[in-house]
This record gives sequence, structure tokens and C-alpha cells, in this order.
Amino acid sequence: MKLPENTFKQALVERRRQLGAFLALGDAQAAELMASSGFDWLLVDCEHGLNDLPSVLAQLQAVAGYPVQAVLRPSDHDTARIKQYLDLGVQNILAPMVDGAAQARALVAAMRYPPRGIRGVGAGMARAARWGNVANYYTQGESELCLTVQIETLAGLENLDAIAAVDGVDGVFLGPADLAAALGHLGEPMHADVRAAIARALPSIRAAGKAAGVYCADPDIATAYAALGASFFLIAADAILLRTAAAAALGRFER
Repeated sequence: MKLPENTFKQALVERRRQLGAFLALGDAQAAELMASSGFDWLLVDCEHGLNDLPSVLAQLQAVAGYPVQAVLRPSDHDTARIKQYLDLGVQNILAPMVDGAAQARALVAAMRYPPRGIRGVGAGMARAARWGNVANYYTQGESELCLTVQIETLAGLENLDAIAAVDGVDGVFLGPADLAAALGHLGEPMHADVRAAIARALPSIRAAGKAAGVYCADPDIATAYAALGASFFLIAADAILLRTAAAAALGRFER
């Protein structure tokens, strides 16, 4: 049996534009609906979304038949949980709140087997290795894993160059909502100060040889970020799309 090809990682390497959306509802049918809608990647969100190990597994299975890549955002940097996600078959981790190079190196180690890392060994019981049916999983599995670190604090911005320089980090993603709070503009992710910080960070990420990403729901601003080096974007969320569509439908009748 062959390892699933990680087309999201390859797209990051080639700097091809990738448009993605949050999966926060924790529902496999919603995930499959989103997978059928044409997104390049879907972020299963365990930081703010209603997700746990069983719901992550169900969503991985639901989207597996579609030309879309699943990325998982854990709630924190807990190495035991990362091990479980990897064993479930998650190939892409987007780690939140990375403030320094030491944290980035620890995340890299969590995704590698000894002696290069600290990931526990148990492929015979892991969906990732198809329960031992992927014969070369221990030697080749790491090549299909992808780590993106999220910068969303003042410390993260200050240490950006050091974080981006860490070997094993494939991409750096900028989170405007938390950056806005850190910069004193809570609830204003499109504030000029936030956009200026992102505009400074994107070229630095690309200069370090890493793929740069950002959350942006405005196509014009996303185009401007792309000109500065961004190649992968989160542009929507399942919960927000549902709420917006529901409000719009009700509004048409109320008018």
C-alpha cells in the first residue's frame, strides 16, 4: 500500500495558491459538503471549533474521496495529542500561538520518530500507516508530513525570522484576529496596523524560504497579500457561512 500523497505540502513548496476554509462545526457531513465545494484545503479546527479525536477521524474519512487536503489545528502544542492526530492519518498540522524558535523546534520533534524526534512508535495500530499495510511508513511517512506554524502574538512577530529559519517548518501562517488583539485592536482584524504588520511579515517569511499564509476574507486584500508573498489563504469558515446564509435567507423574507 502506498502513502497518500500530500498535495498541500507540494503546493506550499511550489508556492501555488491554495484557498481554504475552517471546519469548526465538528460534523462529518458538513465537512463533506465543504469538501465538495472546490476548496483546496480544509482546516479541522480543534483550537476554537467543536472537534475532538472521534470527530477528527470522521471528517478525515468524509473528505478522503475529494480533491481537497485536510489540515488540522490542535488546541495547543501537546505532543501526546499531536501523536494521536498523526496516527489518525493527519498529514498537515497548523500549530497555533508559536512565539519562538524553541516552540517551533519542539513541534518539529513531535512530528518525527526518534532519533530525530520524539513521536511515539505504533504504526501497526495507526490509520496513518493503514494498520501496518504501508510497508515503508517508518522510513517514508515523514516525507508526507507538513508543519505550518501560526504567528499571532507580538512575541511571534518579534521572533519571526528565527521561527521561519527552523528546519522542518514548511510554512508560516499569520492570524489577523489575535494579532489585532495583541496590537490593541481587539475585534478589528482589518485595522491598518494589523495589515501593516502582515505586510512586513510576509516578505520576511518568503525570504526565509518558507511558504507564507494568512487568513483573509476580502479578495482585494488577499490579492495585495499575494503580491507580498502569501500563497495559501483561509477565506471562510463553515459556521460563519451557515450563519451568514441563514441570516440572508431570513432577511429576504422579512423585507
